[in-house]
This record gives sequence, structure tokens and C-alpha cells, in this order.
Amino acid sequence: MLQKTLLAVALLLVALAPAIAEAAPLKVLGFEDMSCQAWLKSKDDAEQRKAYVAWVRGFLSGHNYANQSQQISVVSSATVELYVQRFCSEKPLGQFTDAALRMSDQYSGRNAPITK
Repeated sequence: MLQKTLLAVALLLVALAPAIAEAAPLKVLGFEDMSCQAWLKSKDDAEQRKAYVAWVRGFLSGHNYANQSQQISVVSSATVELYVQRFCSEKPLGQFTDAALRMSDQYSGRNAPITK
């Protein structure tokens, strides 16, 4: 009886192993410096800030492409800038890519990180 139980547990663990394994790290393509420090420094550089905002809007469009059942509605550039500014002010040692990830979570109605 004990052997059957142990065998059943072992088979269950083998079956669940892919779900338990960690997801591969997200590969984000963007600027050389995606830090909140770079974002905060771009406040007085209108062209750089515009490029950063455009990148975040493109990221959100990519979210919509990949998650068509949970799309983000139209979001203005000013809303993106305000969201990332607030995020980076609160987490100055973070990455503004994380702000884009959190924004996609919040604005898609999912309010939870994407999981596989």
C-alpha cells in the first residue's frame, strides 16, 4: 500500500513539474538604459521622453496583440507619461519597463501579472 502511495505521489510530481518550473525570464527589447533613473533624467529632454513614451505605448500595443481577449483601451501619451512618472518616483531604483508591465496588468483589467 505504501509503495502504491509513493508511486502515485512520484507520478503526480512528475506530471506537475512543468507547471512548477519557473517561467523563462522576459526578454524586453528597448533602450540601452531602461532604468527609472534614465526616465527621471529625461524630464527636461522632450525628445528622449517622447521616445520613452512611444516605447511604452508600443509595448502596450504588443500586449493587445498577445492578449486579444484582455486588451487595453486607448491610453493617451499623457496618461502613459503620468503612470510611468509615478511608478519611477516611487521606485527610483527600478526599471521603467516594469512600469509598462504593471500598466498592462492594471489597464487590461487583469490586475495580475501574466502567467503561463
